[in-house]
Amino acid sequence: MIIEKNEFIRLFSDYDIDVTSEQYEKFLTYSDYLVEYNKVCNLTAILDSEGITIKHFLDSILPFSKLEFSKNASIIDVGTGAGFPSVPLKIMNSSLNVTLLDSLNKRVNFLNSLCQKLSLEDVVTVHGRAEELGKSADFREKFDIATARAVASLPQLCEYCLPFVKTGGMFVALKGSSGQKELTIAKSAVETLGGKVQECKEYTLPGGDKRTLIVIKKISQTPSKYPRNKGKMTKKPL
Repeated sequence: MIIEKNEFIRLFSDYDIDVTSEQYEKFLTYSDYLVEYNKVCNLTAILDSEGITIKHFLDSILPFSKLEFSKNASIIDVGTGAGFPSVPLKIMNSSLNVTLLDSLNKRVNFLNSLCQKLSLEDVVTVHGRAEELGKSADFREKFDIATARAVASLPQLCEYCLPFVKTGGMFVALKGSSGQKELTIAKSAVETLGGKVQECKEYTLPGGDKRTLIVIKKISQTPSKYPRNKGKMTKKPL
């Protein structure tokens, strides 16, 4: 349930993003399964064809089209929900090594079935909490990129995500129109956790929705006491 093929391909080409017929078919399968599964598990309120095309698929891919990273980069998607942004990114770049992290098992079950339907390789799903796995030797500072979309306020998001990033890697936060304001509040958190703001770019989706791409470079190791538990993050944000 997405817009018609030629229109879909033309929409993405307007942003210098080339979508093949095979990739379109994967997006079509993805959208149909998303709508079907949403009947038994609340994954998203956006279920119309234009909304899925623009607010899920284009909104996942467009900000990363503005970044440079290696084709086979390792990426962890924190609080991935229905797979955004990393599953659309994987469809567009099959060489990515993707880890999908979510705290709700029903969503992880959806992602497992989805990846099978899409025949995606080098995708790992993980059921767990970011504040716990961020301290695990199996996950801590193991990824080239951490990303998150609509999960938490930016200071909390930095604490969830930066511990996963290798020194030299980056945390890519996909925020709405308040991104610039959130970044001002989060500057202390960024520095405390070993990051440095590399880029903050505002852009607009078709239809007028405002978005902010925030890229934070990991320049030093995150101190071992972070991430803290969610209660401490909430009561005493960095």
